[in-house]
Order: sequence, then structure tokens, then C-alpha cells
Amino acid sequence: MTHRVLLLVFPDFQLLDATGPADVFAAVDEHLPAAGRPAYQLQAISPQGGLVVSSSGLSMATQPLPEPQELAGHTLLVAGGYGVQRALQQGQVARWLGAAGPLAARCASVCTGAFLLAQSGLMTGRKMVTHWRYAELLQRLHPSVEVLHDSLFIRDGAFYSSAGVTAGMDLCLSLVEEDHGRDVSLQVAKGLVMYLRRPGGQRQFSTELLAQQAPADGLMQRLLSELRESLATAWDVESMAAWMNLSPRTLHRHCQAELGVTPARLLLHLRLDRACQLLEAGEVSLKRVAQRSGFGNTYNLRQAFSRALGVTPGEYRQRFCR
Repeated sequence: MTHRVLLLVFPDFQLLDATGPADVFAAVDEHLPAAGRPAYQLQAISPQGGLVVSSSGLSMATQPLPEPQELAGHTLLVAGGYGVQRALQQGQVARWLGAAGPLAARCASVCTGAFLLAQSGLMTGRKMVTHWRYAELLQRLHPSVEVLHDSLFIRDGAFYSSAGVTAGMDLCLSLVEEDHGRDVSLQVAKGLVMYLRRPGGQRQFSTELLAQQAPADGLMQRLLSELRESLATAWDVESMAAWMNLSPRTLHRHCQAELGVTPARLLLHLRLDRACQLLEAGEVSLKRVAQRSGFGNTYNLRQAFSRALGVTPGEYRQRFCR
């Protein structure tokens, strides 16, 4: 039986947020007997219908938003992109989602499409994920939603959300598995040169681990500069406080106020960031990476990467080495 998938877009949407999932669903027919095709009927929809221009400048032909009851039994996928902010301000998409989402068999978001799904009120008390850059903002704007920072995609009842861009394809591959089983989803993954289960979470893609920077006139700016120049030194909270001529308690208070992290987390973030830079450059051994970033040895380096990024240093280098 053919399953209908509606791809919701808006002006300035991210093209791959819609076309990536569409290609996953479209690829299923290659692996089904003729009697079972087409597996999915794809339809792009938008607030006004007609040609909608993506952020890349390419356009997608769309139909106007259908009546909410027409979503019964179907899958709805909300794209993200730069145009999300304007769509949030206008409110039309969120209002429509609030009415149509509960009637859909499945309702999902890709990347920053999560903001529209959250604005609709449908995700109150539920778990969500979005692109790592915007996870903290989503949590701040919607405190009633539990935002997960590392997952590539997540399901909460009939509602799904995925991290940035290509994670939408990971999500849709899991939907194919729900509908047609692991063997079909595996064949689709192979055909699209994808992982059936991508190793690690989305933290591995964020090398800007210390998101907040100290104010230029703040106390922590001096410490940050010193730490970045001497990460191989055996720093700890006590030695950082002594260097600043502060008590550990006072250092902790200033660090939390200016950077939003403890001194220990600050040091770990800086060391991880340096290790990531060295691994991406690919010029030195893991032992040297551990020494230069201040982890001391490869065991400590592996433990830190496993806990913070969900991958080993070797896996990180393999994926991101220039």
C-alpha cells in the first residue's frame, strides 16, 4: 500500500532538508517487488503553494497546505533553513502544524524545522533534537521541550526530529525500516552510500566546543589566553586559581558568570578543541596529539573523546582529516 509523505517547505528553506529525505523514500521502490510499488507518494507543500525558492537559489514546485484532516494516515516532514525565522514570525506554519500534526501518522522535523514544530505546541513535554548550533537556543525558547544535544534523530511517540541536514536522511532511513524492515532499509543505505546506523552522535561535528567566549574586558579573557598557549602544562583548578591570584571558589564563580562553565569544564573544552584541530590537520601521531593538547597519553585522549564526542580520536581523524 502506498504511503503518502508530505514535505513542508517555505521560502529560503534548506534544499537538502527536503530533497535528501525525498531521495531516501524514492529509493525504496528499487528493492520491492513490482506489486508493492510505489512505496511512497511524495508531495511538497508550502504556505502559499507554487514555486518556493530555497536558500541555494533552486526552486521546488509545491502545493498549498492541505486541510488538516487530509494528513490522516500520512507522514509529514518539516524542513529547516534560513527561512525558519521569517516563518516563525509569521506564525502560519506553526498554527497549521498545531492543527494538522496530531492527525498525521508521523510528524517529523529536519534541522531547524524543529523550531516550527516546537512553536506549534505539539512538542510540549516531549524530547527533540536539532542542529548542534541551535540546540541551546531551542531549549531557551521552549523550556517545556527536552532538547537532546547529541542525538542524530529521535522519536517521541508519533513525533520525530533530526539534527542538521543529512541527519534528516538518517531519520528517513529509520522510517523506511519501520515500514519495510531492516533488509530493505539496508539496501537503500547501500545504494545511497549511507550508514544504516551512523557511528557516534552529532557532537563529533562540533569542533567549536567552547561556544561562549569570555567578554573582552572580563577576568576570564586573561586565563583563556594563557591556557590556549600552554595546554600541555599540567593545569588543574587549583593551579589555574593560583595563576590568577584567586581562590578556587572565586575562580569558579567568575568562570560560571562569564563563560557558563566550571573551570574544569573550560580546561576540558579547550583541550578537546586543540585535539580536534590537530587530528583534522593529520600531521602528528595520536601520542603527540595527546601530549600537545594536555591529555598526557592516548588513554586519556580516548576516554575524553568517547565521553564528550561519542567517537574515538582515530575515528574522528578518519572522518575529518583534511
